[in-house]
Amino acid sequence: VALTLIEKTIVSHDTRKFRFFSSWPQTHTRTSCGFLYQCVSCIDGKLVVRPYTPITSDDEFGYMDLMIKVYKDGKMSSYMDSLSVGDHIQLRGPCGKIRYLGKGVFEVEKSRDNIIKLSCKKMG
Repeated sequence: VALTLIEKTIVSHDTRKFRFFSSWPQTHTRTSCGFLYQCVSCIDGKLVVRPYTPITSDDEFGYMDLMIKVYKDGKMSSYMDSLSVGDHIQLRGPCGKIRYLGKGVFEVEKSRDNIIKLSCKKMG
């Protein structure tokens, strides 16, 4: 899926918040805890794929926010930092095997046919 960068915010000297808009405004970015998206790009003639977890709420539609630390020698993070508003990035996903359902309940996908629910009463 190709997403368009609609906003880039400098959070600190090495951290950026990227907001990407989907060409399908009704698209729901499945951003539950445990899911990630893979950013895909051809950088210096090589395919580079990096996973990122969105910081967007499950209730938000049509766009997705990523908070990314930019490493000096990081191929994808430096590439992302070079993007301008209006540029596009390819994403794959969502990927992940653990989904938080709320109220201490998690769903874990061991295989396509074997999904279990776990409950956590107390943490800490």
